[in-house]
Amino acid sequence: MLAVDAGNSKTDVALVAADGRVLGAARGGGFQPPVVGVGPAVAALAEIVARAAADAGFDTGPGGAHTGRPLAAFTSACLANADLPVEEQRLEAAVHARGWALTTQVANDTFAILRAGVDEPRGVAVVCGAGINCVGMLPDGRTARFPAIGKISGDWGGGSGLADEALWYAARAEDGRGEPTELARTLPAHFGLGSMYALIEALHLETLPAERKYELTPVLFATSDAGDPVARAILARQADEITALAVVALRRLGLLDEEADVVLGGGVMAARNPYLMDTLAERLTARAPKARTRVVTAPPVLGAALLGLDHVAAPPAAHAALRAHYA
Repeated sequence: MLAVDAGNSKTDVALVAADGRVLGAARGGGFQPPVVGVGPAVAALAEIVARAAADAGFDTGPGGAHTGRPLAAFTSACLANADLPVEEQRLEAAVHARGWALTTQVANDTFAILRAGVDEPRGVAVVCGAGINCVGMLPDGRTARFPAIGKISGDWGGGSGLADEALWYAARAEDGRGEPTELARTLPAHFGLGSMYALIEALHLETLPAERKYELTPVLFATSDAGDPVARAILARQADEITALAVVALRRLGLLDEEADVVLGGGVMAARNPYLMDTLAERLTARAPKARTRVVTAPPVLGAALLGLDHVAAPPAAHAALRAHYA
């Protein structure tokens, strides 16, 4: 089986035997078909697959083309930017055309995080990284999901959204349109600047690269930890959004009144900010009292591989061996 977890910033590939042994693995850059196109994105993926195949002792040709029979019986590929079913179908066709396996299944990369965090394919995951997304699954194959393509699909939060919100409140605090908040001092201070005006100018003129805005989420956390009411209100809203996603997904799958796992993933969740985590626990307990929350720490490629083992009905011992490899 070929397992692929391709995120925006990095890609992990593993060749896994039917008994759960990892035969070969490789890591490469991010998977961004909206930026480079589907063909070039899959071509870049092919180079990583080739390195994983070589690590497993298989011969590969130029560009990741296998020189003999397919590498695997099944490809389980969990890919970033496969946000809509139609995008999954297009990417599945492009991946399958590479001939890596007899059959291919593509899913959004959030499913890999969910499967990595649960003992069986049952539960809900909310990923709060640069953006925010939520999926759910049942052993019978039913799923719950959201478009998760930004504000037009109703999304709020994630690292980028939190940074934007913190900047909004800080700017209004400094010029008098909004209530006072320490964010007006801590956000520019992080970059060695003396005012929000200076930070706004630096971001607008791009003397400060836009991607550095992501550095402000930890500053928001620290300002909340110091007791700032505005910072805490932003994190409380993030807790509300995560709760809303989880509750709707649980309800769609008929799990709201049953014991079920809610897996939390992504950098915002991995930071385990005390106020955010405590507020989230309070909100979820009120609306989904039987939900069991956990922050996933296993690599998502494990989830992609476990989905593959589920597909081929591998025995529990294979699942255990795979988990042990990534422990």
